[in-house]
Amino acid sequence: MLQRCRGAWHPGGVTADSARWLTVPDLVEMLGVSPGRIHRLLEDRQLLGIRRDKVLVVPEEFLRDGEPLHELRGTLVLLADSGYSDDEAMRWMLSHDDALGTSPIAALREGRKAEVRRVAQSLAF
Repeated sequence: MLQRCRGAWHPGGVTADSARWLTVPDLVEMLGVSPGRIHRLLEDRQLLGIRRDKVLVVPEEFLRDGEPLHELRGTLVLLADSGYSDDEAMRWMLSHDDALGTSPIAALREGRKAEVRRVAQSLAF
């Protein structure tokens, strides 16, 4: 069974049940790739992770069908280009956004990529 870092980081507006946190070993097991590949996915913004107690963790919501959510990368690049730190991007992705009526990650998972990116773009101005 996978060990998860549940509830290790709770940004404002995110409930305890918003995310199940996966470590690099969890991701290696789930995705069937090497730790180096996991780090490349993070560097390429196909996944977003944060450090909590010196342990790198990724929300399980960022995965679908055993791979990173395809719609995630463009949104993460947009946030990074807008000057958002990884912690700020994570907070936004998991927090309720009034313009979307849900969290950005939930909206991405619902297929609302264009709407999420429009809202993310508006944050830069």
